[in-house]
Amino acid sequence: MSQKSNDFLYEYLNNASPTGFEMSGQKIWLDYLKPYLDEKIIDIYGTAVAVINPGKPYSVVIEAHADEISWFVNYIDENGYLFLRRNGGSDALIAPSMRANIHTKDKVIKGIFGWPAIHVRDTTKDKAPSVSDIFIDCGASNKKEVEEMGIHVGTVVTFEDGLMELNEKYLVGRALDNRIGGYMIAQVAKRLKDNNIELPFTLYVVNAVQEEIGLRGAEMIVKRLKPDLAIITDVTHDTQSPMYNKKTQGDMACGKGPVICYGPAVQNNVRDFIIDIANENKIDFQRQAVSRSTGTDTDSFAYATEGVASALISLPLKYMHTTVEMIAKSDMEAVIDLIYACLLKVKGNEDFRYFS
Repeated sequence: MSQKSNDFLYEYLNNASPTGFEMSGQKIWLDYLKPYLDEKIIDIYGTAVAVINPGKPYSVVIEAHADEISWFVNYIDENGYLFLRRNGGSDALIAPSMRANIHTKDKVIKGIFGWPAIHVRDTTKDKAPSVSDIFIDCGASNKKEVEEMGIHVGTVVTFEDGLMELNEKYLVGRALDNRIGGYMIAQVAKRLKDNNIELPFTLYVVNAVQEEIGLRGAEMIVKRLKPDLAIITDVTHDTQSPMYNKKTQGDMACGKGPVICYGPAVQNNVRDFIIDIANENKIDFQRQAVSRSTGTDTDSFAYATEGVASALISLPLKYMHTTVEMIAKSDMEAVIDLIYACLLKVKGNEDFRYFS
């Protein structure tokens, strides 16, 4: 990894991009991609697209999502405590004793998720905290003081945690789901430029917003781009750590390569195309089966228009929707290698229909 890429990784991953408030991260992402794109598209809700080789009759999307789970201030009591509601799949169980960033209009206010001391609780009656139980203390003595800080109902809150390396093999941090995907597709674009690759199709490198609340950004942008082919990348669960059930949740592991998905939204011919390329390039991969949907932007690309030939390449991740999400650096590099190899194989006239 070059120093420039490493700096981008840390700046982009450490930046807060809550669902619906992704703009600061999108600006970082597009600024990094500026030397590698020909045009850019920014839609009305903030999905960012780096366009490479525009104007070709055949077009391909590689895509990740830019947003992270967060909280909204929902109520401020007279003593100055903030009560919350979810913005995406935020986990109340991990909140007590966490540090928080409260994102007002013009600055970030520090806060903490408070919790009663063990000494004053009846621990025999302890239960997992729910959203209605957790609260933030921002050091204010009353509601008026909170409001004078610029905090109000609707202010968005993120956990405070930065990216770090673990045992020289893993990256750990908040919101690797799925800004690590944005990093990977940006590296694919960089590699194309560094190697002077002239593609026979238009490539849209898409960083979509609002995935965490229903795949909404992808649903909007696919209607605008109408690509012929879409390769989506997101994270999926490493199921090796305690409390997972491989019989129901599959058998995926960090360090064993990208995960290729089987499911109705995944177009079988595209999936097999990717598998063939992985085998040709000796890229180890894993397999995952899903039921009704992938739960990723793949579903929007597959279904939101007349149908786009779509497939999903996932990155195994431990401890999803926590502040210590964890991926293997080797898997990250393998996903970049695989997407890049796929783009080199696309001729720009593929018809992935099952029969015609």
